[in-house]
Amino acid sequence: MARGRNSKGDKDEPETGSLEVGMLCKSSFNDNELDSYLRQGEIKASEKPPVPPQILWVGDCTIATFGNFSASTGKAKSKKTFNITAMVAAAVTNTTVLNYRASLPEGKRMILYFDTEQSKFHCHNVIERIYRLAGLSLNKEDKRIRFYGLREFTPSLRIALIDYALRTFEGVGLVIIDGLRDLMYDINNAKESTDVMTMLMAWTSKYNLHIHCVLHLNKNDNNTRGHIGTELENKAETVLIISKDKQDANISEVKPMHMRDKEFSSWAFYIDDNSLPVLDVGYHVTVVKPKDKPLTSLSDDVHTRVLQKVFGNEPPQKYIELVKALGASYAEEGYKRGDNAIKEMLKIFNERKLITKNKDGYHYHPAQPSQK
Repeated sequence: MARGRNSKGDKDEPETGSLEVGMLCKSSFNDNELDSYLRQGEIKASEKPPVPPQILWVGDCTIATFGNFSASTGKAKSKKTFNITAMVAAAVTNTTVLNYRASLPEGKRMILYFDTEQSKFHCHNVIERIYRLAGLSLNKEDKRIRFYGLREFTPSLRIALIDYALRTFEGVGLVIIDGLRDLMYDINNAKESTDVMTMLMAWTSKYNLHIHCVLHLNKNDNNTRGHIGTELENKAETVLIISKDKQDANISEVKPMHMRDKEFSSWAFYIDDNSLPVLDVGYHVTVVKPKDKPLTSLSDDVHTRVLQKVFGNEPPQKYIELVKALGASYAEEGYKRGDNAIKEMLKIFNERKLITKNKDGYHYHPAQPSQK
């Protein structure tokens, strides 16, 4: 059902409409506007606000409440959108799908899904997947969910469209923004990041709903992308991280990055032959070991033993053979490392002239003291 414009007619109230979007473009406000905003933000000891409804759980751990926003993050192709479809399917039907249990209250059952990245064809695949997971008929539109592809629009227009939808539709309880980064022009711009966070907080507060966003992780580490990622981690109710299992790329693990409520245990899903996410009931969480001690911090005696083993027989002729031999020798000493760590150590040996190369291959010079 469409929502009409506010018609209170109070002269002291600022004009309604896209007020939240408009305030981002303003640097000065008249007294009527300031008075209204100040009263809107006043907290009175005698007026206790209602406890925000919890709407989404993993097990008995709350991950979403009204008046807040959350996020899913992960590397490219980690199956973040597949994870979201299960979350939405659970919310549409107020049931458990995959490992998400949802309960949207009556009068707040509508879901708005905004995709900023994919083509219409791939967006259709997503909503079809939601329908199938929720057990809905593909021959009839379900009024509880509306899906919009905003790929071709500018960041400022995307924000305005989301704002317009929230002002237009009544009974919205959950909003998905698949592509938070696309609400801004520069992902590292502090002002834009603050503006986007401000919009999320304004929307969730004004319309008493929950917003779940999707944001990528950096390619080279496990940090959320850009200044917006830092802001998101600081202000979100829950941040989930979806990652491919290191032993099996067909399995995606879901674990909490940040939670205000108690954290749930990691779980995983895979994609079946029908292109639907399925809970991997036999999944065992891999215990993450403390960060390996860098080879550069090892004692000279360890490096000496390693080099003596490598060059004790026939010297390696090729670089790849030397890297492999060094790796095996460090592993025998109890320091199994990847090729990059070995190559970094080899670079240091070369700089110290502990290892040199001529037409006969690589040679070790033990007369020179080994250094870190």
